[in-house]
Amino acid sequence: MPREPLPDDDRESRVAIAGHPLHAMMVTFPIAFLMSVAATDLAWILLEDDFWARVSLWLVAAGACTGLAAGLAGTVELLLIPGVRRRGVSWSHFIAAVTLISIAFTNWFLRLAGPVEMILPWGFLLSLLGAVMVGVSGWLGANLVFDHKIGVVEDDGD
Repeated sequence: MPREPLPDDDRESRVAIAGHPLHAMMVTFPIAFLMSVAATDLAWILLEDDFWARVSLWLVAAGACTGLAAGLAGTVELLLIPGVRRRGVSWSHFIAAVTLISIAFTNWFLRLAGPVEMILPWGFLLSLLGAVMVGVSGWLGANLVFDHKIGVVEDDGD
């Protein structure tokens, strides 16, 4: 159920380029990278081609690093916008995102010891857990945008 929107100064992005929220632009990269890790792990399991283990290593590294950057932009938004801090879903999104980034870095560091040897069972399980957490964090983030209108500038019709 949509909530009554907050005043613009309580929901407009503080970290933006030409009015476009930087956090929203940045999250697309870790989402794509971290969702792909489970697929490349599965490709390694099915095909037994070490190429896929190396791809997984690079994808999880890219997902962890771009996720950290996107998370920093989101954290600044959380701290600077009073309307964001007042919403419980903001804190749930923050916790889910920090959990996701922690899983991604753990998965990456685990694989550094041996990209092939670490896929089963822990690498693949962490990849699946990461994919689930992408969904949880994304759902909560979308709730902030679509239901609470955080980061949305509405046209007055002028």
